[in-house]
Amino acid sequence: MQTHASSNVNQTEIYKNPIKTDMTLEEFLESDLDKYEYIKGELIPMPPTTGEHGDISSNIQWYLQTHVRRNQLGRVYTSDTGFRVGERILMPDIAFISTSKLPDDRRGIFQIPPELAIEVVSQTDSLSKVAEKSLSYLEAGTRLVWVIEPIAQTVTVYRSKSDIKTLTHKDTLTGKDVVEGFSCPVAQLFE
Repeated sequence: MQTHASSNVNQTEIYKNPIKTDMTLEEFLESDLDKYEYIKGELIPMPPTTGEHGDISSNIQWYLQTHVRRNQLGRVYTSDTGFRVGERILMPDIAFISTSKLPDDRRGIFQIPPELAIEVVSQTDSLSKVAEKSLSYLEAGTRLVWVIEPIAQTVTVYRSKSDIKTLTHKDTLTGKDVVEGFSCPVAQLFE
């Protein structure tokens, strides 16, 4: 019989290991697989997140959603929404699409990348994989990526491969030209 602690370690290892598949992107889109991302012929399990991850995701969603709704800028989506990002299907923790880019039919996975993708680093994430994912968003047309790191309490802002900046709790996060008028002190994301 396994102890609770060893069971958690094994479960974490399961989520770190992608599942190789011969499934194509199109087959993945037609499947009923839930809670997976599809990256280059691999299924990436999306594990349940921690309370800390939920707190941070809820904070950024609330601040962003309030601003977007108040100013009628578009829509904010949560982590169970899938986006086609090049040859990948990704589920950012939070995403934004402006009104002008919203497709009329939203009954399936978005066939476009979000304009803003927000990833909150989890215990099962490696920083190199999060950086790779951030760059894949940009390559597919996402205009802005925020990577929120809970331990250091930082936000890394990606605008291009050569325009990457890390903000600390003393800085203010802004939406620049993607979510116009949005700003929030970084420290508030971690309250």
